[in-house]
Amino acid sequence: MFNTSGIGGKTPEQALATLSDMTTDLQPIGIQEFHARIAKAQAYMQANGIDAIYLNAGTNLMYFTGLRWYASERMVGAILPAKGELEFIAPHFEIGSLNDFMQIPGKINPWHEHESPYALFLQVLEKMGIQAPATIGIDESAQFFIFDGINQLQQGLSLINAKAVTAHCRMHKSPAEIALMQRAMDMTLEVHKAAASILREGISTTEVEQFIHQAHKQVGAPGSYFCIVLFGVATSFPHGVKHAQHLKQGDMVLIDTGCKVHDYLSDITRTYVFGEASARQRELWNAEQQAQTAAFNAAKLGVACEEVDKAARQALAQSGLGPDYQLPGLPHRTGHGIGMDIHEWPYLVGGNTLPLAPGMCFSNEPMIVAPNEFGVRLEDHFYMTEQGPRWFTKPSHSIDDPFGLNA
Repeated sequence: MFNTSGIGGKTPEQALATLSDMTTDLQPIGIQEFHARIAKAQAYMQANGIDAIYLNAGTNLMYFTGLRWYASERMVGAILPAKGELEFIAPHFEIGSLNDFMQIPGKINPWHEHESPYALFLQVLEKMGIQAPATIGIDESAQFFIFDGINQLQQGLSLINAKAVTAHCRMHKSPAEIALMQRAMDMTLEVHKAAASILREGISTTEVEQFIHQAHKQVGAPGSYFCIVLFGVATSFPHGVKHAQHLKQGDMVLIDTGCKVHDYLSDITRTYVFGEASARQRELWNAEQQAQTAAFNAAKLGVACEEVDKAARQALAQSGLGPDYQLPGLPHRTGHGIGMDIHEWPYLVGGNTLPLAPGMCFSNEPMIVAPNEFGVRLEDHFYMTEQGPRWFTKPSHSIDDPFGLNA
């Protein structure tokens, strides 16, 4: 059964030989799209009375400007006004590097190590003609010390969470973004198939993780962006345990992994049995498949995000699981948004009344946890089109043939 279902039978070398670079025809996000993102943000800011936002080093800065810089104890970022050109703030000694990484040009306002970047921030706002009373959004991912430093010095400004702007832009993916995510998902699905093919009795989770990292490189990624490999009872812990496990006949296998392609991510989970599935394993696996299908079918344009989560829970309840967050059942939300961050807006969770709209991308993973037994997570992603939801990857076929090789 192993060979026909794609589980076991190959050496790591044989499995790697089946993979090749899948990225050679891809292009990163272009300058034109960065300008369009800035224009969209500024239109929203003008319509909602937000005078400027601060974009901190990290994903938001990269999303709007293409500048790849990572957050540290030094303030590095950009001020995007509702009208006019954006300007950067950075340590003086980093100007050369910033100019090298910069894609959207802008004036750099430098500060020396003994100077306050927060005072400089307020001075730049004033030079931009932004004065109290004004509303300034601070990047939701900025460290607290940045907000605190600005807040202690400002007078008469209203500091708000810039999430209103950043999430408004980032949660609706463009065709170029979806194309990059599609390729990343395709790559990770091939890696999943290859990983299943090397399983053998006694193999450790650590060995499988190392293989998956190499396999992601083989298909053109820098490696795995993350990787969770669990066997047996450990599969009942959604994000794993600290110790490695060794595979035994009859173990449930859960592998959750993804990669990054031109800043966009994949994230796929497959769960199956090494050997013959027991009646209990088969029962819960089928219930998980039904819940994932129910969530997808509930994802209609205009429907609230929470309704997708509700549909998955109702399906599980019909299988005698839950209800709500009770175990055995689903202990967390049904899904998260994905893009440049592995978890981003919007979320498929109770209480989220945001309506589904074109360009939104979600995981669909209503995991079943049976404490002290095993867990089952089938995770694929879908995106909303004008016609409704569309899968990035085809969901698992069955517990005996997870990759549909015999379909």
